[in-house]
Amino acid sequence: MVKSENQHTSLEPIEMWLKRGGLRPTRQRVVLAERLIGDGKNRHVTAESLFAAGNDFRNKVSLATVYNTLRAFCDAGLMREITVNGSKSYFDTNMTDHPHFFWEDTSQLVDAPAGELKISLLPDAPEGTEISKVDVVIRLRRKF
Repeated sequence: MVKSENQHTSLEPIEMWLKRGGLRPTRQRVVLAERLIGDGKNRHVTAESLFAAGNDFRNKVSLATVYNTLRAFCDAGLMREITVNGSKSYFDTNMTDHPHFFWEDTSQLVDAPAGELKISLLPDAPEGTEISKVDVVIRLRRKF
């Protein structure tokens, strides 16, 4: 809870997270942020899985609002979007540089050990551009 300006300010973790991204703590943002970071663990979610997680009557949030809010969180630098297939996006609360494992049979995305990945050479960026980031998704399937 935010105290008056004359008192010491004490923000809850959710409000602090939103403030770090320059976002107002609207009801929908607080509800979704609680689902994402409320327990302090990093998550990989799709809009659909976040929508389905605890969308009870008291905290109902529409799927469109979930999509829009996840995009706002990404635009604010609080999360990042990982596109696995051309149409499938996951949203990651872990903002460190790290690769991902993607299980093709279960469509599960998890962090892969960053220290074990070595990229020794990248192609030159086309003239007038620069490389902003490199996303590494390592696809896995079961051996038969």
